[in-house]
Amino acid sequence: MSASSSASGTSAPGFLDRERIIASAGFNRWMVPPAALAIHLCIGMAYGFSVFWKPLENALVGADGKPLPICAAGATTFSEKAAGTLTALTATDCNWSQFDLGWMYTFFFVLLGVSAAIWGGWLERAGPRKAGVVSALCWCGGLVISALGVYLHQLWMLWLGSGVIGGIGLGLGYISPVSTLIKWFPDRRGMATGMAIMGFGGGAMIGSPLATTLMSHFKTDIDPGVWQTFLAMAAIYAVFMMIGAFNYRLPPAGWKPEGWVPQANGNAMITSKHVHLKDAHKTPQFWLLWIVLCMNVSAGIGIIGAASPMLQETFGGALAGNDALGYADMKKDAAMAALAASVGAGFVGLISLFNIFGRIVWASSSDNLGRKVTYFIFFTLGAALYVLAAQGADWKSLAIFVACFCIIASMYGGGFATIPAYLADMFGTQFVGAIHGRLLTAWSTAGILGPVIVNYLHDTRAASGVAADQIYGPIFYILAGMLVVGFVANLLVRPVDPKWHMSDEDVAAEQAKLKATTTTATSGSFGIGKGGIDAKALPFWLLVGIPLAWGVWTTIEKAVALFG
Repeated sequence: MSASSSASGTSAPGFLDRERIIASAGFNRWMVPPAALAIHLCIGMAYGFSVFWKPLENALVGADGKPLPICAAGATTFSEKAAGTLTALTATDCNWSQFDLGWMYTFFFVLLGVSAAIWGGWLERAGPRKAGVVSALCWCGGLVISALGVYLHQLWMLWLGSGVIGGIGLGLGYISPVSTLIKWFPDRRGMATGMAIMGFGGGAMIGSPLATTLMSHFKTDIDPGVWQTFLAMAAIYAVFMMIGAFNYRLPPAGWKPEGWVPQANGNAMITSKHVHLKDAHKTPQFWLLWIVLCMNVSAGIGIIGAASPMLQETFGGALAGNDALGYADMKKDAAMAALAASVGAGFVGLISLFNIFGRIVWASSSDNLGRKVTYFIFFTLGAALYVLAAQGADWKSLAIFVACFCIIASMYGGGFATIPAYLADMFGTQFVGAIHGRLLTAWSTAGILGPVIVNYLHDTRAASGVAADQIYGPIFYILAGMLVVGFVANLLVRPVDPKWHMSDEDVAAEQAKLKATTTTATSGSFGIGKGGIDAKALPFWLLVGIPLAWGVWTTIEKAVALFG
Protein backbone atom coordinates (compact mmCIF):
# COMPACT_ATOMS: atom_id res chain seq x y z
CA MET A 1 0.00 0.00 0.00
CA SER A 2 1.46 3.32 -1.03
CA ALA A 3 1.76 6.12 1.49
CA SER A 4 1.65 8.66 -1.33
CA SER A 5 -0.87 11.47 -1.15
CA SER A 6 -0.92 11.86 -4.93
CA ALA A 7 -4.26 12.72 -6.41
CA SER A 8 -3.57 10.79 -9.60
CA GLY A 9 -5.47 7.65 -10.43
CA THR A 10 -5.74 5.13 -13.22
CA SER A 11 -9.23 4.44 -14.55
CA ALA A 12 -10.91 7.26 -12.59
CA PRO A 13 -8.36 9.96 -11.69
CA GLY A 14 -8.99 11.49 -8.29
CA PHE A 15 -12.34 9.78 -7.78
CA LEU A 16 -11.28 8.25 -4.42
CA ASP A 17 -9.09 11.09 -3.28
CA ARG A 18 -9.65 13.24 -0.24
CA GLU A 19 -10.21 16.52 -2.07
CA ARG A 20 -13.08 15.01 -4.04
CA ILE A 21 -15.18 14.41 -0.90
CA ILE A 22 -15.14 17.87 0.70
CA ALA A 23 -18.77 18.68 1.50
CA SER A 24 -20.52 21.53 -0.25
CA ALA A 25 -23.31 23.82 0.94
CA GLY A 26 -26.49 21.97 1.85
CA PHE A 27 -24.81 18.76 3.00
CA ASN A 28 -26.29 17.22 6.16
CA ARG A 29 -23.69 15.90 8.59
CA TRP A 30 -26.15 13.20 9.77
CA MET A 31 -25.43 11.36 6.50
CA VAL A 32 -21.95 10.46 7.76
CA PRO A 33 -22.71 8.22 10.81
CA PRO A 34 -24.67 5.63 8.77
CA ALA A 35 -21.78 5.53 6.28
CA ALA A 36 -19.50 4.56 9.16
CA LEU A 37 -22.05 2.03 10.45
CA ALA A 38 -22.31 0.42 7.02
CA ILE A 39 -18.61 -0.45 7.23
CA HIS A 40 -18.42 -1.30 10.93
CA LEU A 41 -21.45 -3.60 10.88
CA CYS A 42 -19.67 -5.65 8.20
CA ILE A 43 -16.18 -5.90 9.67
CA GLY A 44 -17.70 -6.49 13.12
CA MET A 45 -18.47 -10.04 11.99
CA ALA A 46 -14.92 -10.77 13.15
CA TYR A 47 -16.43 -11.16 16.63
CA GLY A 48 -18.86 -13.78 15.31
CA PHE A 49 -16.47 -16.00 13.35
CA SER A 50 -16.77 -18.77 15.95
CA VAL A 51 -20.10 -19.69 14.32
CA PHE A 52 -17.99 -21.39 11.62
CA TRP A 53 -15.80 -23.44 13.98
CA LYS A 54 -18.06 -26.48 14.54
CA PRO A 55 -19.10 -26.83 10.88
CA LEU A 56 -15.45 -26.60 9.79
CA GLU A 57 -14.39 -29.17 12.40
CA ASN A 58 -16.63 -31.68 10.57
CA ALA A 59 -16.02 -30.48 7.02
CA LEU A 60 -14.31 -33.67 5.79
CA VAL A 61 -16.31 -36.89 5.90
CA GLY A 62 -15.25 -40.44 5.09
CA ALA A 63 -16.90 -43.03 2.89
CA ASP A 64 -19.11 -43.99 5.82
CA GLY A 65 -20.47 -40.44 6.02
CA LYS A 66 -18.81 -39.74 9.38
CA PRO A 67 -16.38 -36.84 9.94
CA LEU A 68 -12.70 -37.69 9.63
CA PRO A 69 -10.58 -37.29 12.79
CA ILE A 70 -8.93 -33.94 13.46
CA CYS A 71 -5.26 -33.56 12.60
CA ALA A 72 -4.20 -33.39 16.26
CA ALA A 73 -6.55 -36.07 17.57
CA GLY A 74 -5.58 -37.02 21.13
CA ALA A 75 -3.33 -33.99 21.65
CA THR A 76 -3.48 -32.61 25.20
CA THR A 77 -0.44 -30.35 25.65
CA PHE A 78 0.17 -27.05 23.90
CA SER A 79 3.20 -28.44 22.05
CA GLU A 80 1.20 -31.39 20.78
CA LYS A 81 -1.61 -29.14 19.62
CA ALA A 82 0.87 -26.79 17.94
CA ALA A 83 2.46 -29.71 16.11
CA GLY A 84 -0.99 -30.80 14.98
CA THR A 85 -1.72 -27.30 13.72
CA LEU A 86 1.44 -27.30 11.61
CA THR A 87 0.23 -30.53 10.05
CA ALA A 88 -3.26 -29.13 9.58
CA LEU A 89 -2.00 -26.11 7.62
CA THR A 90 -1.68 -28.14 4.42
CA ALA A 91 -3.20 -31.57 5.21
CA THR A 92 -6.24 -32.63 3.19
CA ASP A 93 -6.97 -35.93 4.94
CA CYS A 94 -7.89 -34.72 8.45
CA ASN A 95 -10.22 -32.14 9.98
CA TRP A 96 -9.29 -28.89 11.71
CA SER A 97 -9.66 -28.41 15.45
CA GLN A 98 -10.98 -25.34 17.24
CA PHE A 99 -7.40 -24.73 18.35
CA ASP A 100 -6.34 -24.59 14.66
CA LEU A 101 -9.16 -22.29 13.65
CA GLY A 102 -9.01 -20.11 16.75
CA TRP A 103 -5.71 -18.60 15.63
CA MET A 104 -7.75 -16.55 13.18
CA TYR A 105 -9.03 -14.53 16.14
CA THR A 106 -5.45 -13.74 17.08
CA PHE A 107 -4.69 -12.64 13.52
CA PHE A 108 -7.85 -10.52 13.42
CA PHE A 109 -7.09 -8.36 16.40
CA VAL A 110 -3.29 -8.28 16.18
CA LEU A 111 -3.46 -7.24 12.51
CA LEU A 112 -6.21 -4.76 13.30
CA GLY A 113 -3.94 -2.88 15.69
CA VAL A 114 -0.80 -3.25 13.60
CA SER A 115 -2.41 -2.15 10.33
CA ALA A 116 -4.14 0.80 12.01
CA ALA A 117 -0.79 1.89 13.45
CA ILE A 118 1.12 1.45 10.18
CA TRP A 119 -1.39 3.01 7.79
CA GLY A 120 -3.14 5.51 10.07
CA GLY A 121 -1.00 8.35 8.70
CA TRP A 122 -1.74 7.27 5.12
CA LEU A 123 -5.45 7.27 5.96
CA GLU A 124 -5.31 10.90 7.12
CA ARG A 125 -3.72 11.90 3.81
CA ALA A 126 -5.78 9.67 1.53
CA GLY A 127 -9.12 10.31 3.21
CA PRO A 128 -11.81 7.98 4.53
CA ARG A 129 -13.31 7.07 1.12
CA LYS A 130 -10.12 5.55 -0.23
CA ALA A 131 -9.43 3.83 3.11
CA GLY A 132 -12.99 2.46 3.18
CA VAL A 133 -12.64 1.04 -0.33
CA VAL A 134 -9.32 -0.61 0.53
CA SER A 135 -10.89 -2.00 3.71
CA ALA A 136 -13.76 -3.48 1.70
CA LEU A 137 -11.37 -5.07 -0.80
CA CYS A 138 -9.28 -6.60 1.99
CA TRP A 139 -12.17 -7.82 4.17
CA CYS A 140 -14.34 -9.17 1.34
CA GLY A 141 -11.37 -10.39 -0.68
CA GLY A 142 -10.16 -12.22 2.42
CA LEU A 143 -13.52 -14.00 2.65
CA VAL A 144 -13.20 -15.08 -0.99
CA ILE A 145 -9.71 -16.48 -0.35
CA SER A 146 -11.06 -18.24 2.76
CA ALA A 147 -13.88 -19.74 0.69
CA LEU A 148 -11.29 -21.18 -1.67
CA GLY A 149 -9.34 -22.44 1.34
CA VAL A 150 -12.40 -24.27 2.66
CA TYR A 151 -13.17 -25.70 -0.79
CA LEU A 152 -9.58 -26.96 -1.20
CA HIS A 153 -9.29 -27.74 2.56
CA GLN A 154 -6.20 -25.59 3.01
CA LEU A 155 -6.05 -24.02 6.46
CA TRP A 156 -3.22 -21.67 5.52
CA MET A 157 -5.56 -19.98 3.03
CA LEU A 158 -8.05 -19.22 5.81
CA TRP A 159 -5.27 -17.77 7.94
CA LEU A 160 -3.99 -15.67 5.04
CA GLY A 161 -7.39 -14.70 3.63
CA SER A 162 -9.57 -13.74 6.57
CA GLY A 163 -6.86 -13.66 9.25
CA VAL A 164 -4.10 -11.58 7.64
CA ILE A 165 -5.64 -9.79 4.65
CA GLY A 166 -9.00 -9.51 6.38
CA GLY A 167 -7.25 -8.31 9.55
CA ILE A 168 -5.68 -5.46 7.59
CA GLY A 169 -9.15 -4.61 6.30
CA LEU A 170 -10.38 -4.59 9.89
CA GLY A 171 -7.77 -2.06 10.94
CA LEU A 172 -8.42 0.34 8.05
CA GLY A 173 -12.19 -0.05 8.31
CA TYR A 174 -12.16 0.45 12.06
CA ILE A 175 -10.33 3.77 12.05
CA SER A 176 -11.58 5.12 8.70
CA PRO A 177 -14.56 7.00 10.21
CA VAL A 178 -13.00 8.11 13.51
CA SER A 179 -11.37 11.40 12.61
CA THR A 180 -14.12 12.10 10.07
CA LEU A 181 -16.90 11.84 12.65
CA ILE A 182 -14.95 13.82 15.23
CA LYS A 183 -14.53 16.63 12.69
CA TRP A 184 -18.24 16.57 11.86
CA PHE A 185 -19.36 16.45 15.49
CA PRO A 186 -16.91 18.56 17.51
CA ASP A 187 -19.82 19.40 19.78
CA ARG A 188 -20.64 15.70 20.42
CA ARG A 189 -17.42 13.80 19.91
CA GLY A 190 -18.28 10.90 22.19
CA MET A 191 -21.71 10.35 20.69
CA ALA A 192 -20.33 10.43 17.14
CA THR A 193 -17.59 7.87 17.67
CA GLY A 194 -19.93 5.82 19.87
CA MET A 195 -22.40 5.47 17.02
CA ALA A 196 -19.78 4.14 14.63
CA ILE A 197 -17.93 1.87 17.04
CA MET A 198 -21.27 0.51 18.25
CA GLY A 199 -21.52 -0.97 14.77
CA PHE A 200 -18.34 -2.96 15.23
CA GLY A 201 -19.78 -4.53 18.36
CA GLY A 202 -23.10 -5.17 16.59
CA GLY A 203 -21.62 -6.80 13.51
CA ALA A 204 -21.64 -10.27 15.03
CA MET A 205 -25.28 -9.95 16.07
CA ILE A 206 -26.20 -9.58 12.40
CA GLY A 207 -23.47 -11.74 10.87
CA SER A 208 -23.78 -14.78 13.12
CA PRO A 209 -27.50 -15.51 12.50
CA LEU A 210 -27.04 -14.56 8.84
CA ALA A 211 -24.16 -17.04 8.51
CA THR A 212 -26.18 -19.73 10.29
CA THR A 213 -29.11 -19.19 7.91
CA LEU A 214 -26.87 -19.29 4.84
CA MET A 215 -25.07 -22.44 5.99
CA SER A 216 -28.43 -24.16 6.54
CA HIS A 217 -29.41 -23.18 2.99
CA PHE A 218 -26.20 -24.42 1.36
CA LYS A 219 -25.64 -27.47 3.58
CA THR A 220 -25.69 -31.00 2.14
CA ASP A 221 -24.99 -34.42 3.61
CA ILE A 222 -21.30 -34.11 2.75
CA ASP A 223 -20.80 -30.33 2.75
CA PRO A 224 -21.48 -27.96 5.70
CA GLY A 225 -22.02 -25.06 3.28
CA VAL A 226 -19.25 -22.86 4.69
CA TRP A 227 -17.42 -21.90 1.51
CA GLN A 228 -20.67 -20.91 -0.20
CA THR A 229 -21.58 -18.84 2.86
CA PHE A 230 -18.21 -17.06 2.74
CA LEU A 231 -18.82 -16.09 -0.89
CA ALA A 232 -22.38 -14.93 -0.23
CA MET A 233 -21.32 -12.82 2.75
CA ALA A 234 -18.39 -11.37 0.78
CA ALA A 235 -20.85 -10.17 -1.87
CA ILE A 236 -23.30 -8.73 0.67
CA TYR A 237 -20.57 -7.03 2.68
CA ALA A 238 -18.93 -5.61 -0.46
CA VAL A 239 -22.15 -3.82 -1.39
CA PHE A 240 -22.69 -2.38 2.09
CA MET A 241 -19.07 -1.35 2.60
CA MET A 242 -18.87 0.35 -0.79
CA ILE A 243 -22.10 2.24 -0.07
CA GLY A 244 -20.56 3.38 3.20
CA ALA A 245 -17.20 4.36 1.69
CA PHE A 246 -18.72 6.36 -1.17
CA ASN A 247 -20.99 8.29 1.18
CA TYR A 248 -18.15 9.61 3.32
CA ARG A 249 -17.75 13.37 3.22
CA LEU A 250 -15.31 15.72 4.95
CA PRO A 251 -16.06 19.22 6.24
CA PRO A 252 -14.05 22.06 4.69
CA ALA A 253 -11.24 23.50 6.76
CA GLY A 254 -12.58 25.94 9.32
CA TRP A 255 -16.08 24.47 9.36
CA LYS A 256 -17.96 24.31 12.64
CA PRO A 257 -21.60 23.62 13.55
CA GLU A 258 -23.72 26.73 13.35
CA GLY A 259 -23.97 28.42 16.74
CA TRP A 260 -21.34 26.22 18.37
CA VAL A 261 -18.55 27.97 20.28
CA PRO A 262 -15.43 25.80 20.89
CA GLN A 263 -14.64 25.18 24.55
CA ALA A 264 -17.69 27.09 25.70
CA ASN A 265 -17.63 25.04 28.87
CA GLY A 266 -14.07 26.07 29.63
CA ASN A 267 -12.93 22.47 30.10
CA ALA A 268 -9.14 22.54 30.42
CA MET A 269 -8.99 18.86 29.42
CA ILE A 270 -10.22 19.72 25.91
CA THR A 271 -7.63 21.49 23.77
CA SER A 272 -8.35 23.75 20.81
CA LYS A 273 -4.82 23.13 19.53
CA HIS A 274 -3.34 20.20 17.61
CA VAL A 275 -0.39 17.87 18.19
CA HIS A 276 1.45 16.48 15.16
CA LEU A 277 1.42 12.74 14.56
CA LYS A 278 5.22 12.62 14.76
CA ASP A 279 5.10 14.13 18.27
CA ALA A 280 2.07 12.46 19.86
CA HIS A 281 3.94 9.33 20.97
CA LYS A 282 6.61 11.51 22.61
CA THR A 283 4.12 12.81 25.17
CA PRO A 284 3.32 11.02 28.45
CA GLN A 285 -0.40 11.45 27.68
CA PHE A 286 -0.17 9.04 24.73
CA TRP A 287 1.37 6.26 26.81
CA LEU A 288 -0.94 6.87 29.77
CA LEU A 289 -3.93 6.51 27.46
CA TRP A 290 -2.27 3.43 25.91
CA ILE A 291 -2.21 1.87 29.40
CA VAL A 292 -5.79 3.02 30.04
CA LEU A 293 -7.07 1.26 26.91
CA CYS A 294 -4.88 -1.82 27.38
CA MET A 295 -5.99 -2.41 30.97
CA ASN A 296 -9.68 -1.79 30.23
CA VAL A 297 -9.64 -4.22 27.31
CA SER A 298 -7.42 -6.83 28.98
CA ALA A 299 -9.71 -7.02 32.00
CA GLY A 300 -12.75 -7.60 29.80
CA ILE A 301 -11.75 -9.50 26.69
CA GLY A 302 -10.56 -12.69 28.43
CA ILE A 303 -13.75 -13.02 30.44
CA ILE A 304 -16.00 -12.21 27.48
CA GLY A 305 -14.24 -14.89 25.45
CA ALA A 306 -14.84 -17.45 28.22
CA ALA A 307 -18.33 -16.28 29.22
CA SER A 308 -20.30 -19.44 28.47
CA PRO A 309 -17.96 -22.03 30.06
CA MET A 310 -17.35 -19.64 33.00
CA LEU A 311 -21.08 -19.54 33.77
CA GLN A 312 -21.46 -23.31 33.42
CA GLU A 313 -18.47 -24.15 35.60
CA THR A 314 -19.46 -21.65 38.29
CA PHE A 315 -23.13 -22.63 38.59
CA GLY A 316 -23.19 -26.20 37.27
CA GLY A 317 -26.54 -27.96 37.60
CA ALA A 318 -28.26 -24.82 38.87
CA LEU A 319 -28.44 -23.67 35.25
CA ALA A 320 -30.51 -26.76 34.46
CA GLY A 321 -32.73 -26.59 37.54
CA ASN A 322 -30.74 -28.87 39.87
CA ASP A 323 -28.82 -26.87 42.48
CA ALA A 324 -27.33 -30.00 44.02
CA LEU A 325 -25.25 -30.95 40.98
CA GLY A 326 -21.81 -29.51 40.39
CA TYR A 327 -20.31 -28.97 36.95
CA ALA A 328 -18.61 -32.37 36.73
CA ASP A 329 -21.77 -34.29 37.65
CA MET A 330 -23.94 -32.14 35.40
CA LYS A 331 -21.79 -32.97 32.37
CA LYS A 332 -22.57 -36.66 32.82
CA ASP A 333 -26.22 -35.97 31.99
CA ALA A 334 -26.35 -35.07 28.29
CA ALA A 335 -29.76 -33.37 28.52
CA MET A 336 -28.76 -31.22 31.49
CA ALA A 337 -25.42 -30.36 29.89
CA ALA A 338 -27.20 -29.25 26.72
CA LEU A 339 -29.63 -27.09 28.69
CA ALA A 340 -26.80 -25.49 30.66
CA ALA A 341 -24.93 -24.80 27.41
CA SER A 342 -28.04 -23.10 26.05
CA VAL A 343 -28.25 -20.89 29.13
CA GLY A 344 -24.57 -20.11 28.64
CA ALA A 345 -25.32 -19.06 25.06
CA GLY A 346 -28.06 -16.77 26.34
CA PHE A 347 -25.54 -15.24 28.75
CA VAL A 348 -23.19 -14.57 25.84
CA GLY A 349 -26.05 -12.87 24.00
CA LEU A 350 -26.80 -10.59 26.94
CA ILE A 351 -23.14 -9.66 27.23
CA SER A 352 -23.09 -8.83 23.52
CA LEU A 353 -26.07 -6.52 23.90
CA PHE A 354 -24.54 -4.66 26.83
CA ASN A 355 -21.22 -4.47 24.99
CA ILE A 356 -22.94 -2.84 22.02
CA PHE A 357 -25.21 -0.39 23.79
CA GLY A 358 -22.46 0.48 26.27
CA ARG A 359 -20.54 1.91 23.33
CA ILE A 360 -23.14 4.52 22.46
CA VAL A 361 -24.45 5.15 26.00
CA TRP A 362 -21.10 5.59 27.76
CA ALA A 363 -19.49 7.48 24.86
CA SER A 364 -22.44 9.87 24.63
CA SER A 365 -22.42 10.34 28.40
CA SER A 366 -18.74 11.24 28.25
CA ASP A 367 -19.67 14.42 26.33
CA ASN A 368 -21.24 15.69 29.55
CA LEU A 369 -19.22 13.82 32.19
CA GLY A 370 -15.85 14.36 30.55
CA ARG A 371 -13.59 11.59 29.28
CA LYS A 372 -11.41 11.36 32.41
CA VAL A 373 -14.43 11.06 34.71
CA THR A 374 -15.94 8.41 32.45
CA TYR A 375 -12.83 6.24 32.71
CA PHE A 376 -12.74 6.92 36.44
CA ILE A 377 -16.17 5.26 36.56
CA PHE A 378 -15.02 2.38 34.35
CA PHE A 379 -12.09 1.53 36.59
CA THR A 380 -13.62 2.07 40.02
CA LEU A 381 -16.99 0.49 39.25
CA GLY A 382 -15.37 -2.26 37.19
CA ALA A 383 -12.98 -3.28 39.96
CA ALA A 384 -15.83 -3.27 42.49
CA LEU A 385 -17.99 -5.40 40.18
CA TYR A 386 -15.25 -8.01 39.75
CA VAL A 387 -15.01 -8.31 43.53
CA LEU A 388 -18.81 -8.52 43.78
CA ALA A 389 -18.88 -11.17 41.01
CA ALA A 390 -16.43 -13.29 43.00
CA GLN A 391 -18.75 -13.00 46.00
CA GLY A 392 -21.78 -13.71 43.83
CA ALA A 393 -20.13 -16.93 42.69
CA ASP A 394 -19.55 -17.96 46.33
CA TRP A 395 -23.15 -17.07 47.20
CA LYS A 396 -24.38 -18.97 44.13
CA SER A 397 -26.37 -15.89 43.13
CA LEU A 398 -26.89 -16.10 39.38
CA ALA A 399 -28.66 -12.72 39.30
CA ILE A 400 -25.73 -10.87 40.91
CA PHE A 401 -23.20 -12.71 38.76
CA VAL A 402 -24.98 -11.98 35.47
CA ALA A 403 -25.71 -8.35 36.40
CA CYS A 404 -22.04 -7.73 37.24
CA PHE A 405 -20.79 -9.02 33.91
CA CYS A 406 -23.44 -7.24 31.86
CA ILE A 407 -22.33 -3.92 33.35
CA ILE A 408 -18.65 -4.86 32.94
CA ALA A 409 -19.35 -5.67 29.26
CA SER A 410 -21.00 -2.28 28.78
CA MET A 411 -17.88 -0.54 30.12
CA TYR A 412 -15.64 -2.78 28.00
CA GLY A 413 -17.49 -1.55 24.90
CA GLY A 414 -17.71 1.98 26.26
CA GLY A 415 -13.94 2.10 26.62
CA PHE A 416 -13.47 1.45 22.90
CA ALA A 417 -15.98 4.13 21.93
CA THR A 418 -14.73 6.80 24.35
CA ILE A 419 -11.00 6.57 23.63
CA PRO A 420 -11.10 8.36 20.22
CA ALA A 421 -12.84 11.35 21.81
CA TYR A 422 -10.32 11.29 24.68
CA LEU A 423 -7.52 11.44 22.12
CA ALA A 424 -9.18 14.34 20.30
CA ASP A 425 -9.49 16.17 23.63
CA MET A 426 -5.78 15.68 24.31
CA PHE A 427 -4.21 16.00 20.84
CA GLY A 428 -6.73 17.92 18.73
CA THR A 429 -8.43 16.67 15.58
CA GLN A 430 -5.83 17.23 12.86
CA PHE A 431 -4.19 13.79 13.26
CA VAL A 432 -6.60 12.04 15.61
CA GLY A 433 -7.32 9.16 13.21
CA ALA A 434 -3.64 8.30 12.83
CA ILE A 435 -2.96 8.73 16.55
CA HIS A 436 -5.92 6.47 17.30
CA GLY A 437 -4.48 3.92 14.90
CA ARG A 438 -1.22 3.84 16.82
CA LEU A 439 -3.02 3.62 20.14
CA LEU A 440 -4.87 0.52 18.93
CA THR A 441 -1.66 -1.46 19.43
CA ALA A 442 -2.90 -1.46 23.04
CA TRP A 443 -5.88 -3.50 21.81
CA SER A 444 -3.56 -5.93 20.03
CA THR A 445 -1.58 -6.34 23.24
CA ALA A 446 -4.71 -6.76 25.32
CA GLY A 447 -6.08 -9.30 22.84
CA ILE A 448 -3.17 -11.54 23.81
CA LEU A 449 -2.67 -10.52 27.45
CA GLY A 450 -6.27 -10.85 28.67
CA PRO A 451 -7.09 -14.30 27.27
CA VAL A 452 -3.65 -15.65 28.21
CA ILE A 453 -4.11 -14.59 31.85
CA VAL A 454 -7.65 -15.97 32.10
CA ASN A 455 -7.03 -19.21 30.21
CA TYR A 456 -3.65 -19.93 31.81
CA LEU A 457 -4.94 -19.41 35.34
CA HIS A 458 -8.07 -21.41 34.56
CA ASP A 459 -6.15 -24.38 33.17
CA THR A 460 -3.55 -24.26 35.96
CA ARG A 461 -6.15 -24.20 38.72
CA ALA A 462 -8.26 -26.89 37.06
CA ALA A 463 -5.20 -29.13 36.66
CA SER A 464 -4.33 -28.69 40.34
CA GLY A 465 -7.73 -30.09 41.34
CA VAL A 466 -9.55 -26.87 42.28
CA ALA A 467 -13.33 -27.37 42.15
CA ALA A 468 -14.91 -25.93 39.01
CA ASP A 469 -17.07 -23.45 40.91
CA GLN A 470 -13.99 -22.10 42.73
CA ILE A 471 -11.75 -21.61 39.70
CA TYR A 472 -12.68 -18.07 38.69
CA GLY A 473 -12.79 -16.18 42.00
CA PRO A 474 -9.04 -15.43 42.22
CA ILE A 475 -8.98 -14.62 38.51
CA PHE A 476 -11.60 -11.92 39.09
CA TYR A 477 -9.41 -10.33 41.76
CA ILE A 478 -6.43 -10.25 39.37
CA LEU A 479 -8.57 -8.58 36.69
CA ALA A 480 -9.75 -6.07 39.31
CA GLY A 481 -6.08 -5.35 40.00
CA MET A 482 -5.50 -4.64 36.30
CA LEU A 483 -8.31 -2.10 36.43
CA VAL A 484 -6.56 -0.45 39.39
CA VAL A 485 -3.48 -0.03 37.17
CA GLY A 486 -5.70 1.62 34.56
CA PHE A 487 -7.20 3.84 37.26
CA VAL A 488 -3.75 5.14 38.23
CA ALA A 489 -2.81 5.80 34.59
CA ASN A 490 -6.05 7.71 34.01
CA LEU A 491 -5.53 9.68 37.22
CA LEU A 492 -2.16 10.88 35.92
CA VAL A 493 -3.54 12.24 32.63
CA ARG A 494 -3.11 16.01 32.37
CA PRO A 495 -3.45 18.42 29.42
CA VAL A 496 -0.62 18.14 26.90
CA ASP A 497 2.27 20.52 27.44
CA PRO A 498 1.85 23.52 25.07
CA LYS A 499 5.35 22.92 23.72
CA TRP A 500 3.91 20.05 21.66
CA HIS A 501 1.15 22.17 20.11
CA MET A 502 1.37 23.02 16.41
CA SER A 503 1.31 26.68 15.46
CA ASP A 504 -1.58 28.03 13.40
CA GLU A 505 0.81 28.32 10.45
CA ASP A 506 1.80 24.65 10.78
CA VAL A 507 -1.86 23.59 10.89
CA ALA A 508 -2.63 25.67 7.80
CA ALA A 509 0.33 24.10 6.01
CA GLU A 510 -0.89 20.60 6.84
CA GLN A 511 -4.39 21.43 5.63
CA ALA A 512 -2.94 22.83 2.43
CA LYS A 513 -1.12 19.53 1.85
CA LEU A 514 -4.48 17.80 2.17
CA LYS A 515 -6.06 20.26 -0.29
CA ALA A 516 -8.62 20.90 2.44
CA THR A 517 -8.57 24.69 2.31
CA THR A 518 -11.69 26.68 1.70
CA THR A 519 -12.29 29.87 -0.22
CA THR A 520 -13.99 31.37 2.81
CA ALA A 521 -11.57 33.50 4.82
CA THR A 522 -13.11 33.00 8.22
CA SER A 523 -14.44 29.88 9.90
CA GLY A 524 -18.15 29.22 9.98
CA SER A 525 -20.87 26.77 9.01
CA PHE A 526 -20.78 27.62 5.24
CA GLY A 527 -24.38 26.36 5.04
CA ILE A 528 -23.15 22.82 5.81
CA GLY A 529 -24.28 20.44 8.50
CA LYS A 530 -27.78 21.78 9.02
CA GLY A 531 -30.71 19.50 9.71
CA GLY A 532 -31.06 16.23 11.57
CA ILE A 533 -32.18 12.84 10.31
CA ASP A 534 -34.31 14.37 7.55
CA ALA A 535 -36.07 12.87 4.53
CA LYS A 536 -32.77 12.51 2.69
CA ALA A 537 -30.87 10.94 5.57
CA LEU A 538 -33.66 8.66 6.82
CA PRO A 539 -33.40 5.99 4.06
CA PHE A 540 -29.66 5.70 4.72
CA TRP A 541 -30.28 5.28 8.44
CA LEU A 542 -32.92 2.62 7.71
CA LEU A 543 -30.44 0.77 5.49
CA VAL A 544 -28.16 0.18 8.48
CA GLY A 545 -30.76 0.41 11.23
CA ILE A 546 -33.05 -2.38 10.07
CA PRO A 547 -30.31 -5.08 9.99
CA LEU A 548 -29.03 -3.87 13.37
CA ALA A 549 -32.53 -3.96 14.86
CA TRP A 550 -33.00 -7.49 13.48
CA GLY A 551 -29.75 -8.61 15.11
CA VAL A 552 -30.72 -7.04 18.43
CA TRP A 553 -34.18 -8.60 18.35
CA THR A 554 -32.78 -12.05 17.49
CA THR A 555 -30.34 -11.85 20.38
CA ILE A 556 -32.95 -10.64 22.88
CA GLU A 557 -35.39 -13.32 21.76
CA LYS A 558 -32.86 -16.08 22.37
CA ALA A 559 -31.68 -14.68 25.69
CA VAL A 560 -35.21 -14.19 27.06
CA ALA A 561 -36.30 -17.65 25.96
CA LEU A 562 -33.25 -19.32 27.45
CA PHE A 563 -33.32 -17.58 30.82
CA GLY A 564 -37.08 -17.86 30.96
